[in-house]
Amino acid sequence: MAVFRGIDMGPRTTLRAVLVVVAVLIAAYVAYLLRKPISWLVIAAFIAIAVSGPVAALSKRMPRGLAISTVYTGLVAIPLIVAALLIPPLVGQGEELVNNLPEYAQDVTDFVNNSATLSNLNEDYDITGSLEEEASKLPGKIGGATQTLSDIGLGLINSIFALVMILILSIFMVSGGRGYIERFLATQEPDQAERLGRAFEHIGNAIGSYVGGALVQATLAGTVSFIVLSILGAPFAGALALIFFFGDLIPVVGATIAAALIGVVLLFVNFPVALIVWVIFALVYQQIENYVIQPQIQRRAVAVEPIVILIAVLFGSTLFGVPGALLAIPTAASIQIAVREWMDYRRSASLSIDGPPSPPSSGPSGMITPETT
Repeated sequence: MAVFRGIDMGPRTTLRAVLVVVAVLIAAYVAYLLRKPISWLVIAAFIAIAVSGPVAALSKRMPRGLAISTVYTGLVAIPLIVAALLIPPLVGQGEELVNNLPEYAQDVTDFVNNSATLSNLNEDYDITGSLEEEASKLPGKIGGATQTLSDIGLGLINSIFALVMILILSIFMVSGGRGYIERFLATQEPDQAERLGRAFEHIGNAIGSYVGGALVQATLAGTVSFIVLSILGAPFAGALALIFFFGDLIPVVGATIAAALIGVVLLFVNFPVALIVWVIFALVYQQIENYVIQPQIQRRAVAVEPIVILIAVLFGSTLFGVPGALLAIPTAASIQIAVREWMDYRRSASLSIDGPPSPPSSGPSGMITPETT
């Protein structure tokens, strides 16, 4: 008979513990195998919660089915319109950039030669010679990019399939999600149902507020960056601003990574003035966004500690990539709300077990006297 910390564990208890451990391991392995559809379900749920506000607003003026169709049509049409407007000039200007790279490399060489410090480094390591050599090879490699484009096309098809499945799942959730929740709450005790309903409502409000605020914040960042890039004379300011827009959607590090990528492009545009101006703009705008814009936009969302945001982004990006990073903060907010409601439930349950405190007794003269122990 097994003994664990002074407690006798019979064969049945040991067998039950082993079976529980095996069941947990099997469930974890199955969840790992199904991580892709599980991530689709999570993303679909967040999309459904995010669009529930516009759907509810439109449902007051039209049938709910038509409201859902209108919202999802706009959700699909906006990216397609943006792509149709940006991809053709992006492809043309990207090809022009590649063809002009030798000239840009020569400009960098001239700038280095005019600087004594950089000229000495160049003599030691021949940086500009290597840069000019690689730049001269790029135009000839455009025709050999067929395989790369084929791989990109295959990945794009897979992404489109995943997006269609996510949208279909979210449509079903929006259509019947409220009914599912009400049927689930009907199976609970009245007090517990009220608490769970309040938690679901708070989670929905937090996610909706965060998603709407993040889109407004990213749109503002993309607009301001487009203005700055246009002033600096960037050859495809719209596409670069779109990169900054999507980067700003990723918490903590997204905007910084996007700004760095744009800075690499600006190395070949009016170097070094454009690069210096862009770096200053990115640093200043990040501070303004973090301390002025974001608190104003996200004041209705649930406040999450910065360290929790960073950990959530790291975990989310590791598990699900970019979508996981995008959903990290609303997920952390949802967990925070759930934990708070659970703690309130435990506190109220503890009070109900202990019983309410006895009311103070009154003396003969009607004065409040201390309770005897």
